[in-house]
Amino acid sequence: MICCGHSIVYLVGNIINWRLLALIGTIPCVIQLVGLFFIPESPRWLAKIGKWDRSEKSLVRLRGKNANIYEEAAEIGDYTRSLEQFEDSRMVDLFQRKYAHSLIVGVGLMVLQQFGGVNAISYYASAIFSSAGFSYRVGTTTMVIVQVPMTVVGTLLMDKSGRRPLLLVSATGTCLGCLLIGLSYLLQDHKLWDFSPSLAFGGVLIFSGSFSLGMGGIPWVIMSEIFPINIKGLAGSLVTVVNWFGTWIITYSFNFLAQWSSAGTFLVFASVCGLTVIFIVKLVPETKGRTLEEIQASMIMFGTDK
Repeated sequence: MICCGHSIVYLVGNIINWRLLALIGTIPCVIQLVGLFFIPESPRWLAKIGKWDRSEKSLVRLRGKNANIYEEAAEIGDYTRSLEQFEDSRMVDLFQRKYAHSLIVGVGLMVLQQFGGVNAISYYASAIFSSAGFSYRVGTTTMVIVQVPMTVVGTLLMDKSGRRPLLLVSATGTCLGCLLIGLSYLLQDHKLWDFSPSLAFGGVLIFSGSFSLGMGGIPWVIMSEIFPINIKGLAGSLVTVVNWFGTWIITYSFNFLAQWSSAGTFLVFASVCGLTVIFIVKLVPETKGRTLEEIQASMIMFGTDK
């Protein structure tokens, strides 16, 4: 759904100016704000703080009046009691040796995801197409046409092919896409090939499609699966902060990097994407169809059990 919203904004942005687009963007924000008042509280959170009656009422609201919630309520009860076996975790607890592999995988995937250049291409797609000599309207429209079906394909394949194969294909594709964009700028700078704009166009499409296939969503899925339940909340918060901090760095620095060298910038992004492939091969475990206990056992073995 994020991909669909993202794509709609690109299409609308081709026919209106950015100020009007920003104003239109407030509409879903207001809808979301109003909708918050109608959203029931999390049953698991209510159970965690001891409000069992409210937890069951929340489940009824979420599942429907005629739904049988007793089995799910019992499962939540078991989960809550298992949490009571652990002391309250602190941020410093994340950096214990036993959580090292999980933390490296969770944080590493987010760092590599962002420094592979996704938001440079996403936020500056129009400028990239224009500077490469290609029509930004045609480029951005085609880009979103590719993104949505590739995201759907990735979603359908995730529980069939597994996380690691999709990540590897996705990271390899983003590497190829950045290489083509960098090469197009290089050829343009030296006036060696008249078709360099088409090369940039193809590179952006390959990058966007490949990223949507795996690197866009799977790191978030893996992040939710690799951390033990006693640190899952803290670890998820840390990984999210790292992700958005990386977004800020790339978004802020891209114009300066492009002024230094457009070709060099995308070749750096390609190098990061290549490093991502090595990182996945060496450290990221397969989590498809495995219980939390099985995943934790493979993490303790520090990546030897894929």
